[in-house]
Amino acid sequence: MNVNERIDALMEKHGVEENLAKVPVKIGNKNNVVVGGNGWLGQRFPVTLYGPSWLWLLREENTEAILDFLEQNETNITWSKN
Repeated sequence: MNVNERIDALMEKHGVEENLAKVPVKIGNKNNVVVGGNGWLGQRFPVTLYGPSWLWLLREENTEAILDFLEQNETNITWSKN
């Protein structure tokens, strides 16, 4: 199963609705990269990292590691926005 199939399966299993709007990305006040905010990710605050951290995080092996963690800890994670 590829990464997108794993993500789709987890979303379906936990009733997570797909946000079809383009993810908001901007430059922060410290010249960092800011993603989300204002409820876009289902939370109040955005995710803010510097460029090298985003590149490292977006590598396929890191995505796989995050998905492994999510799948192994499904029962300990909050899946709803409420």
